[in-house]
Amino acid sequence: MAVACAVTASLTLLPLSHGGAGAFGGDASGPGTAQAVHARADDCTDPEASLPPSSADGPDIAKIKARGKLIAGVDQNSFRWGYRNPETGKPETGKLEGFDIDLVRAIAKDILGDPDAVIFRAIPTNQRIAALENDKVDVVVRTMTINCSRLDQVSFSTAYFQAGQQVLAPKDSPITGFDKSLAGKRICTAEGSTAYEALEKQSFGSVFKDEHDGTEADEDRLTVPNQLDCLVRLQLGEVDAVVTDNALAAGQAAQDPAVELKGDKPFTTEYYGVATKHGANDLVARVNQVLVDYRSGGADSPWMVSYRKWLEAGLPGISAPPAPKYRSN
Repeated sequence: MAVACAVTASLTLLPLSHGGAGAFGGDASGPGTAQAVHARADDCTDPEASLPPSSADGPDIAKIKARGKLIAGVDQNSFRWGYRNPETGKPETGKLEGFDIDLVRAIAKDILGDPDAVIFRAIPTNQRIAALENDKVDVVVRTMTINCSRLDQVSFSTAYFQAGQQVLAPKDSPITGFDKSLAGKRICTAEGSTAYEALEKQSFGSVFKDEHDGTEADEDRLTVPNQLDCLVRLQLGEVDAVVTDNALAAGQAAQDPAVELKGDKPFTTEYYGVATKHGANDLVARVNQVLVDYRSGGADSPWMVSYRKWLEAGLPGISAPPAPKYRSN
């Protein structure tokens, strides 16, 4: 797996700090503070239900228009979702491409009339919420799962992709899926991910939590800032398997032919949404309107065109995007 490891590492370009909600600094109650509560986790029954679509302007849209740029938090390391293509320039300056990047450009085109009117900010998995809370980005489009526990922290659009958790391991591994074959195995997940939450509920005797003893060797080996870090550790033999979204794992398997998805299907059903600052209702409604147009057109819709370009090879058989759900109030 050495060759694949080198290729993977070349996509990890920006130094990304390892930290949680305070990693970006600043005051979480700064400009763009929520005008209204989108939903609350304690009364959440249908987290995928979002605000009805609208093309109306509001304070958050006005801020973006005044700036003339949409600031989007994205990944630059997830093959086919958000990554720098070294074929379009030097590895450190290659063009950002992928399924999530296409959606960001559609949002920018709708709000600003220009799909290139975007400032992309690469953020690790564990800093997606902090980037929104501290006004570092307007939106996060980064394979972010909509769930009840996040609704007190951010607001979400309607779902734009259906995914699920699955195990990624070497092809010759005895691991067969998210089952008792994980017993005693070292499992890597991204900090702040739904994969980590799944293992907290059912670990099958696997080792997935880092033990800190205060020594120089004390570092996070099993929980990492970015999903791609797990693939590198798997390639180096530092872990036995990765638990992550099947959508991301399919891209990682495409990067390294020595690994594969284990199990017949994902063991969860999850939906990705565009995240905004908590209560940025005008922006949420506008993104939902963009998604209405993005899904329209059947097989020729922008969503299907982007799917066929980036994802179909690794995730075949998808005939349509997930249907939107809207709140009644």
